[in-house]
Amino acid sequence: MALKILVAGGFGAGKTTLVGAVSDIRPLRTEEPLSEAGRGVDDTEGVARKTASTVAMDFGRITLHAGLSLYLFGTPGQDRFWFLWDELSEGALAVVVLADTRRLEDCFAAVDYFERRRIPFVVAVNRFPGARSHAVHDVSRALDLDLGTPVVLCDARDRDSGKDVLIRTVEYAGRVHTARLLDSVS
Repeated sequence: MALKILVAGGFGAGKTTLVGAVSDIRPLRTEEPLSEAGRGVDDTEGVARKTASTVAMDFGRITLHAGLSLYLFGTPGQDRFWFLWDELSEGALAVVVLADTRRLEDCFAAVDYFERRRIPFVVAVNRFPGARSHAVHDVSRALDLDLGTPVVLCDARDRDSGKDVLIRTVEYAGRVHTARLLDSVS
């Protein structure tokens, strides 16, 4: 069985890094260098060392155990590529919303997007070197998440950490979809 999982979040949050760290295959990447044309459009504050950006999607695959694979679709983080999100989210079981606490406001739009579409999501706080640490309940409150929406800490560069996030996401999505199914028949 293969399940579709999106990896979303703000510009520079670590989506491409997470997909690459966990993928069993060489990930497909659609990154292009940041250019002068995007200077007035793309907010690089806090991610000044970033030199490239996803312009369509990232794709990877991970097998969690025999018979269960996840197809990972990383969304572009820049606002001007949001038109792609509708297509990418079609058929997704769930979403990992990567959050960078240095730019937490960048994931508000992603949280709103998936809440409106009723696609279950987990917020994964990517721990960047030198960034201030925040408790998960503080992040949950700052994002005004619905009660029960998981917030987990991760290091998008680390395969085991990323895999743990994906397992939590699949488990949470299973609970949400089961509850919705039971509600629909009662």
